[in-house]
Amino acid sequence: MTPDPAAFVREWTRLMAPPLVPELVLHLAGPVTPLWEATEKTLEQTGLPPPYWAFAWPGGQAIARHVLDHPGLVRGLPVLDFAAGSGIAAIAAAKAGAARVVATDLDAFALAAIRLNAAANGVTVETTDEDMTTSESTCRVILAGDVCYERPMAARVWPWLVARARAGVRVLLADPGRAYLPKRGLLEFARYRVPTSRELEDREERETVVYQVEV
Repeated sequence: MTPDPAAFVREWTRLMAPPLVPELVLHLAGPVTPLWEATEKTLEQTGLPPPYWAFAWPGGQAIARHVLDHPGLVRGLPVLDFAAGSGIAAIAAAKAGAARVVATDLDAFALAAIRLNAAANGVTVETTDEDMTTSESTCRVILAGDVCYERPMAARVWPWLVARARAGVRVLLADPGRAYLPKRGLLEFARYRVPTSRELEDREERETVVYQVEV
């Protein structure tokens, strides 16, 4: 039987401030292994994905930091946080004055975490499990943090991001040096050194770049 996503998030996480974005709080995993093991048991029963939503990944932290420091990028505009995970970028956009924020993720547990995280930060974020790569979102800004970690993901997402940029959408992508980041079509905005955990990464800090997709 699938557990209630919101209850699962509350049970296996605690509210913490990500190191690069201390003005926000998120439901994050403390010790990584117990949550991963708990989710694997659920995964065996239900086929749900791993708990990527329980960690503030470098790309999400960098794009959230950049949006908070440069609110004019999103202020007064409808914003989409793509593959949102914890929703950190969406929450930053809402804090920065976006007119409307939608966070999309295919994982029901991620959507539950996003709703809880938005409430914890006193902002409104809409959530959806719609596959946005097959739609033409009306949002004028797309935030994509750390989406090039696997070849299939990057191959599916990149053409859609380029198409949205060609349609006049501002597309901001943050990446900590993943293998499948495209080599062209990116204008660097900023670099951040993001503290990480060796339980998740191969180092204690990752230099993460915020780009705008160019056409």
